[in-house]
Amino acid sequence: MTKVNVGMIGCGGIAMGKHLPSLAKIPEAQIVAFFDVASDRAHEAKNRFGTHDARVYHDVYELLRDQDVHVVHVCTPNDTHAEISIAALEAGKHVLCEKPMARTAEDARRMLETSQRTGRKLSIAYQNRYRADSRWLHQACRSGDLGEIYFAKAHAVRRRAVPTWGVFLDLEKQGGGPLIDIGTHALDLALWMMDNYEPRTVLGTSYRKLAEQGSQANLWGSWDPAKFTVEDSAFAMITMKSGATVWLESSWALNTLDVDEAKVSLSGTKAGADMKNGLRVNGEEHGRLYTQEIQMSGDFGGNPLPDDAAEQEARAWIDAIIHDREPVVTAKQALVVQEILEAVYESANKGQAISFV
Repeated sequence: MTKVNVGMIGCGGIAMGKHLPSLAKIPEAQIVAFFDVASDRAHEAKNRFGTHDARVYHDVYELLRDQDVHVVHVCTPNDTHAEISIAALEAGKHVLCEKPMARTAEDARRMLETSQRTGRKLSIAYQNRYRADSRWLHQACRSGDLGEIYFAKAHAVRRRAVPTWGVFLDLEKQGGGPLIDIGTHALDLALWMMDNYEPRTVLGTSYRKLAEQGSQANLWGSWDPAKFTVEDSAFAMITMKSGATVWLESSWALNTLDVDEAKVSLSGTKAGADMKNGLRVNGEEHGRLYTQEIQMSGDFGGNPLPDDAAEQEARAWIDAIIHDREPVVTAKQALVVQEILEAVYESANKGQAISFV
């Protein structure tokens, strides 16, 4: 296969701002089919990014029956990820689904099972893995530069940046708030850096302290407290079977100045590293403590450092299809992220730790 024909399912902000512009830069990708519940959005996407003979479908299953479509990108609300992805896999399509993998861990497990049974590739859109700092740090972790990583912090904290559009505040459609929206990115990075996907226990808390108040200072305008049915912040301590610990913090609205999103801090037996103020490595050498700032410029492994994570994600995904390789983000990895997120919510609701053993 030298050309990959892509169908876009969901033509809202994430498709128009991330997926479609990225795919448009890849010569091997052709966007040939579009679907959205709002047909005007699908037509706009087709006009901007489609091939000259691209089609707009008014039924998602009609698009999935199109034998000319090899791959679909699922960019719809969380509660539809599993249904659409499973149907696409059953129809013989490879699937890149936006994060989180699904609304529930059970739905995510069904997605993984279908991918394994059909032999179709399934990946989840965790584009922060493709940032220059993420790629450098991941290589350092795999090379053993940090030693055994036994403590990590996964940062996804906003001070006042509640997404007030679409269905972000709708518990039924999304399954949660900042934890499942941005916390999922930070947790994915932490587990990927550690190469550790075996949780033992999860102790979580979630809050709706500021959701009831509204905020004139919110980045995207004040929200309606009556429609804010998800948490405004959530936190968790995750212990792994290896004995390692991960601290996960997420918020859309929190009275704090310590804000960071899709970042990790790592502590290993040889060295530590963090992304909070640029990329820094710290440790002890020749009887002295050191902190080294890593400059993200020049060449990385003999190649220019990528500066567009979304484009790098799309390129890696299309390359995996063409060359029949395993995607960078595997469905098995994404399922563990989903299971941990669900355990945080369950722990918060029950007021007790959740065991995976």
